[in-house]
Amino acid sequence: MSEERFGEFVLVRRHGHVAELVLDRPKAMNAVSTGMARSLAAACAALGDDKDVRAVVLTSTHERAFCVGADLKERNSFSDADLVRQRPVARGAYTGVLELPVPTVAAVHGFALGGGFELALSCDVIVADRTAVVGLPEVSVGVIPGGGGTQLLPRRVGAARAAELIFTARRVEAEEARELGLVDLLVAEGRDREEALELGARIAANSPVGLRAAKKALRLGHGLDLRAGLEVEDAAWRSVAFSGDRAEGVRAFNEKRTPEWPGE
Repeated sequence: MSEERFGEFVLVRRHGHVAELVLDRPKAMNAVSTGMARSLAAACAALGDDKDVRAVVLTSTHERAFCVGADLKERNSFSDADLVRQRPVARGAYTGVLELPVPTVAAVHGFALGGGFELALSCDVIVADRTAVVGLPEVSVGVIPGGGGTQLLPRRVGAARAAELIFTARRVEAEEARELGLVDLLVAEGRDREEALELGARIAANSPVGLRAAKKALRLGHGLDLRAGLEVEDAAWRSVAFSGDRAEGVRAFNEKRTPEWPGE
């Protein structure tokens, strides 16, 4: 396993073809400061360009929190001009995770609130342990979810459910979060990281070309009418149908062996 640090608060660990993107600001429960946001965007840009990466798992080093959202202590010192300048930096962190071209898994325990939950929502799958508490409480401090929450949450749970959760600013504990679809897999306490990495490894065993194309089709097709969505799917299929991965996958299936993906 190799490690690379991006700034002071973001770490990338390599587990073969799985990259673990680690939120590492434990003294602030991973509150997203301006510096941390820049580092997160930079790490995502590097991972997105790395053809050796087939899956990304987003984790936390804090024992009791995944991420508590924006750094409100830092925000309290901002002038209006400071806030305007910081906005694209903050957005870059969330869109960095959202636009990763490979499958992403969030490993959530403890608090995942506001921007912290938005980072998890930006992933394709959320694994949570039984200590997880999630929510978008931004209206309780006079703002709105600004890291994708108003768009990503209704895509998960429907418009009315998302409205209730956002308008009330309520926190949701693990069991209810799983029932509502706010998280996808509920695991034993302390097992979120291990289970998410295992899921990432199962994903990464598949064709890197196929994984990127499948994610693109899923993301671009969501919300389109069926006919348009099928056109998106067809374009993605054509992008992989004549690839080396497709040829190797078919050959390995017929030879009853594990594929050795060329990744092209």
